[in-house]
Amino acid sequence: MSRRIPTLLVSTVLTLGLSACATVPQQLAGTYSAVTPNTARGGAAQGTRVRWGGRIIDTEPQEAQTCFFVLAQPLDSQTRPEWDEQSNGRFVACKQGFYDPEVYSKGKEVTVTGTLDGTETRKIGDYDYTYPRVDADVVYLWPKRSVYAAGPYPYYDPFFCDPFWSPWGCGGPWFYPPPVIVVHGHRPPPPPPPNSGH
Repeated sequence: MSRRIPTLLVSTVLTLGLSACATVPQQLAGTYSAVTPNTARGGAAQGTRVRWGGRIIDTEPQEAQTCFFVLAQPLDSQTRPEWDEQSNGRFVACKQGFYDPEVYSKGKEVTVTGTLDGTETRKIGDYDYTYPRVDADVVYLWPKRSVYAAGPYPYYDPFFCDPFWSPWGCGGPWFYPPPVIVVHGHRPPPPPPPNSGH
């Protein structure tokens, strides 16, 4: 048993390996100011180069440009918005050309680079909210995330199969054992034996 690596440890090692290989998309590379949408609402950071991201709230095509209203979130090592309840406020990024609101739809993740160009006030309910405005040169739409398991722990893994605990192995008629719950790296109890027919 001591020579077997727990399933959770293998997953953790793979995750760390993938994170180490994470790279910033070429369009988003560069050095930018650390100013956030919240701190830029007063308009003092006019002309500053920023790289912000978050989830789209609304996409508004106009006569010669499209404006993206975004709920800002911290960026990870790839400059992708993090899956986090934390928010850095809101901002609006406008870019020349038409961008289809059905493609750049509500909830999708974007990262934007550009120059701060004043502010814009819009209603949120009855509240007047001041959005810092970005004259965008890049609006990077991230692909949909792949969902591997429902977290946090415990999570359901429909494809779990550990031959150590499965007397029938992971092949043949018992390739898909009963679903298990993996809790913080503890091994689940062995599955029940197959129906003997009695």
